[in-house]
Amino acid sequence: MKRRLLSWLIPFFLFHSATSFAQQQKITVAVAANMQYAFRELKIEFEKTYHIRVDAVIGASGNLTRQIMQGAPFDVFISADTKYPENLYQNHFAAEKPKVYARGALVLWTTKDGLQPQNDLRFLLSGNIKSIAIANPKIAPYGSAAEAILKKVGLFDKVKNKLVYGESISQTSQFIATGNADVGFTAKAVVLSDQMKNKGRWIELNKDDYPPILQAAVLLKYGIQNHSSSARKFYEFLFSENAKDIYKKYGYIN
Repeated sequence: MKRRLLSWLIPFFLFHSATSFAQQQKITVAVAANMQYAFRELKIEFEKTYHIRVDAVIGASGNLTRQIMQGAPFDVFISADTKYPENLYQNHFAAEKPKVYARGALVLWTTKDGLQPQNDLRFLLSGNIKSIAIANPKIAPYGSAAEAILKKVGLFDKVKNKLVYGESISQTSQFIATGNADVGFTAKAVVLSDQMKNKGRWIELNKDDYPPILQAAVLLKYGIQNHSSSARKFYEFLFSENAKDIYKKYGYIN
C-alpha cells in the first residue's frame, strides 16, 4: 500500500514543482501606449493559459525603440507601427523579422461641454477650440497619422499654433480626458477602453485619409537569449485567435 502511495505522490510532486517553476518565470514586454488597455487583457489571458508572468513597460514606440537599442532588458516589443520594429531587426536587436498583428484606427475626441467632433476637420478652425492634442509625430505613430490627415485636408498650417504635443498617445489622451486640450487625436482603442468609455464624444476618422497604422510586434534577441521559451510563447500568442478577438474588441482591424 505504501509503495503504491509513493508511486502516486512522486508524479504529483514533480507536477507541482514544474507548475511552481513555470509560475516563477517572467518576461518583460515593451508596449506602445495605444495598446496598453488591450494589453491588460492579453496579459490576463496569456498568464492564465501559460502560468508565465508578463510585465509591461508602456511608452511611445520611438522611445521604447531607443531604450531597446541602449540595452533595455525587453523580451518582446509590441509597436504602434512597422518602422520601429523593422529598424530593430535591421540593427540586429531582433531575433527575426517583425510581423503585423493589427491595424489601428484614429479618432477625434473631446470631453469639453458644447463641442462635437465632426468629420469635416474645418471644425478645428472654430474660435471655441484653443488647443488640439496630438502625439509627438517624431516618436508616436498615431501622432504621425494625425499630422498626415491635417496636411492632407490643408489644415496643418492653419491650426499648428493650437497643437499641444503629448510624449505618447497616453499623455495625449490624458490631455483630452482632463479637458486640458479642447479636442485631440487619439487611438480608437483608448476611447473604447473601460477607463475612457462614455467620456466625452468622439468620431472615427476616415482610414483612407491617413497612412495605414499597421502595428507590428517583434521577438527581441534579449528574449531569445534569456527567456527563450517564455518569450516565444508570448510572441506567438500575439497572433492567436484569442488575441485577435481582444484586438477586435478595442477597435483594431485584423
